[in-house]
Amino acid sequence: MHAPFALTVAACAAFSCTLRAQDLYFPPAVAGSSWETTDPATLGWCQDRIDSLYAFLEVKNTQAFIVLKDGKIVLEHYFGTFTQDSLWYWASAGKTLKSTLVGIAQEEGYLDINMPTSTYLGAGWTSETPAQEQLITVRHQLTMTTGLDDGVTNSDCTDPSCLSYLADPGTRWAYHNAPYTLLGDVVTSATGQSYTTYFNNKLRNPIGMDGFWFPFGDLELYFSTARSMARFGLLALNHMIWDTDTILHDTAFFQDATHPSQNLNLSYGYLWWLNGQPSFMLPQSQFVFAGPAMPDAPADMFCGLGKNNQLLNVVPSQNLVLVRLGNDPDPDPNTPSVSIILDNEIWQYMNSLDCNTGMAEPVAPPIGLSPNPCTDLLEITLPSGYNEALVQVKDALGRTVAIRQGPGTVGISQLSPGTYVVHVSTVSGHLVSRFVKE
Repeated sequence: MHAPFALTVAACAAFSCTLRAQDLYFPPAVAGSSWETTDPATLGWCQDRIDSLYAFLEVKNTQAFIVLKDGKIVLEHYFGTFTQDSLWYWASAGKTLKSTLVGIAQEEGYLDINMPTSTYLGAGWTSETPAQEQLITVRHQLTMTTGLDDGVTNSDCTDPSCLSYLADPGTRWAYHNAPYTLLGDVVTSATGQSYTTYFNNKLRNPIGMDGFWFPFGDLELYFSTARSMARFGLLALNHMIWDTDTILHDTAFFQDATHPSQNLNLSYGYLWWLNGQPSFMLPQSQFVFAGPAMPDAPADMFCGLGKNNQLLNVVPSQNLVLVRLGNDPDPDPNTPSVSIILDNEIWQYMNSLDCNTGMAEPVAPPIGLSPNPCTDLLEITLPSGYNEALVQVKDALGRTVAIRQGPGTVGISQLSPGTYVVHVSTVSGHLVSRFVKE
């Protein structure tokens, strides 16, 4: 942990500091309105290091990137044909929207998250026995602890036949989209309004977001501009108060949503991911990893994380919001569907922006490739701890053209001339480097 950040966190802990609207700038609550900016130079950020960050983001297939400081835009960059007005999907980062709306519906007396889900969806919404089903509450849906089997053929399927018993609710954490998706039906049934109508009236419109929910198979994805995602992040930064307009009055719900919600995956709240916890779990795995999910990111950061690395980071200790939208930065099928790797790499760059810190910029991944350029045999050397790693050579389209385990020699004489990527994968992380085939 860097010293200035550590002192900030310690001070907040000692004095129970909270954000207040007067500490933050809020753009007009009208979609597409103007937004005040802050010159990054006034924060001591070096332009050449910002350029390095943008170059890294471009290589990682980013479409849009925004950083807010004290509510004002300090970094905003779009790549390729993407613009400020382009719409993009939030993927599972949109789970944070649904979490907030459930909190609003509870505050207004429409539902109680401690009640059985069948109270709102009716009996038989799963294929469990009535006694088993009655134990699943809305809170279990919010915390990914329903106990429903996520190992079915289609874990997005919300039909009762796809929702079967695996464990008692609250005893097993599993990243399972189907029970989460049904929270929309819970809100609709409880409020008597369509989910979209209730969402627009209670959350989207009051803070000037644009966007819409779009059905995608069994899921519903939210599409909006990057600035709209930043608006929601700013709302969360100020404890769900937009300037002087309180969107969610239930401070206890927001506190619970952005802190460990159960003792199985300490890095998960109510559909928010949490950094700085003693351990974390990942989708599609029951393994518990030691340490924080993103060790180079601020410890108090809470996040919306979506497939292909749609990122919404909220950092109270720095009055900062970070947004990244884009395509998959890593087409490796072994990478988790909600990846923490890119987010942590971005923070390595963010931590180096201040010219006054004396911190070096992130160095290139320590993969040895020789000779480079190469014509026949490529010798690959790896850092300590990567001797059993999966090593893949990929072409410009992301196709694997050679593969081996651990360091060694790879024959590339059959490859066409061009630039290739060497991708090294382990449970603990990924390394990437490039070489030229002559």
